[in-house]
Amino acid sequence: MAKAKKTYSCSGCGAVYNRWQGKCDDCGEWNSILEDKAAVSGAPKGLSAKKGRNVHLVSLDEPIEQAPRVLVGMNELDRALGGGLVPGSAILIGGDPGIGKSTLLLQAMGALALKGEDCVYISGEESTAQVQMRARRLGLSNAPLRLGCETSLRDILSTLDDGKPPKAVVIDSIQTLFADHVESAPGTVSQVRVCAHELISFAKRKGTIVILVGHVTKDGQIAGPRVLEHMVDTVLYFEGDRGHQFRILRAVKNRFGGTDEIGVFEMTGAGLNQVTNPSALFLADHNAREPGSAVFAGIEGSRPVLVEIQALVARSSAANPRRAVVGWDSGRLAMVLAVLDARAGLGLAGCDVYLNVAGGLKVSEPAADIAVAAALISSLSQVPLPEETVVFGEISLSGDIRSVSQTDARLKESSKLGFSRAMMPKVKKAGGSGIQQHTVSRVTDLVAHFFPDGVD
Repeated sequence: MAKAKKTYSCSGCGAVYNRWQGKCDDCGEWNSILEDKAAVSGAPKGLSAKKGRNVHLVSLDEPIEQAPRVLVGMNELDRALGGGLVPGSAILIGGDPGIGKSTLLLQAMGALALKGEDCVYISGEESTAQVQMRARRLGLSNAPLRLGCETSLRDILSTLDDGKPPKAVVIDSIQTLFADHVESAPGTVSQVRVCAHELISFAKRKGTIVILVGHVTKDGQIAGPRVLEHMVDTVLYFEGDRGHQFRILRAVKNRFGGTDEIGVFEMTGAGLNQVTNPSALFLADHNAREPGSAVFAGIEGSRPVLVEIQALVARSSAANPRRAVVGWDSGRLAMVLAVLDARAGLGLAGCDVYLNVAGGLKVSEPAADIAVAAALISSLSQVPLPEETVVFGEISLSGDIRSVSQTDARLKESSKLGFSRAMMPKVKKAGGSGIQQHTVSRVTDLVAHFFPDGVD
């Protein structure tokens, strides 16, 4: 009998090693290399024993038959997916524990089942009775959705291969499955890689939509080998703050559509409700008369979203003043503070700075620079921004304020919500949205609105 050969692989990037070591040479992570028993060492090492078959090659202009997308019926989910589910695709969705991943997918599969599609929900973490209780709470007890509770990959594939393949299958979650021919515990790198590969192969072979739920690490990344995100067609992250009822479904990879699209949901006692106008929801508690507040007209994917940015600047005697940021990049905040100090002479280096994006939304586009700067200057001067004013623009290191894309969409969304004034960089041509446009070209122009007599 051939002796089993031990190998070690990194849970972060999937790199394989012959012996254990503390740090992965490829990704630089510490304590991420785990033991992985491979197949027997007597297996052939080369491919010369048997010749492979010829691969059928086609030209780029050859006509193809493309199956239509499957619309779930939840517009926010269809938007994040790029227009619906693609037959034969593999989708990976991750998120913090308790954020609502299972609830979202149960609602989606229930909506598909009510439209007459054959859908299967396989849970490796809950019993069928628990899933039925959740479905009853969500009002889906009458949906013809087939449920199962199993963790054996072999049994799951045998069930799915029996008869006509279903239209969509949910596996909740991929870390709970195990393949009996792999000698490692469920959730390890080798188990996750093998189980995902078999399920993705089933999806491509049968044309079934396979949706995998993935656990996340403490850093917010999907647990398991990084190659898992490379294997699937679409990667979605379900984000949100426990202190808010808003949930954001964000696409970070999509082979069949654009990335950075978001779907906005509201968590209620009866499940997730779709938010068709997220701008109004994020600005529900906005008070324009308070200093340190600015409304940012942003773009998430193809959708304009207005969100409130709050700042608090307080003088500090500490050697190292505090910098606390929620919902924005801390490195970007450090750059804005440095520009305001160097180009406008505000002296923020000796102040504690607290910045928050209201509503639990995470903003990543550079167009929020001027909104953050306006909120900081407003808090420092104790002068609020003019009422019904939105702000957007990018700040360069030289202190110039640069134009950003999709200006017309930002202005139209602002006008629809009742804003009458926009503080923005100069553009060549802006649409007739009816908003008074006040252009600023440098950060000194922005500071002059709050310190008309100059900075002391």
